[in-house]
Amino acid sequence: MKTVDKTQLKANLLELLKIVELQGEEILVTEGTKPVARISPYQKSYSTAELFKNMRGKVQYFGSSGLGMVR
Repeated sequence: MKTVDKTQLKANLLELLKIVELQGEEILVTEGTKPVARISPYQKSYSTAELFKNMRGKVQYFGSSGLGMVR
């Protein structure tokens, strides 16, 4: 992970964003020695329906406890 100070970030933002985009490297932004932000490549977030689509119809509920068991 590359580390840059806020002043370096301001001066080189486009170049640093290219590094994140093309190389997938994360950048830690600091103010002095204190971390203040992290810039990382975008990752698609999946909806609940997309995450659990393969389980649809495979969960059975027994009794009144509300706990399901996966077959």
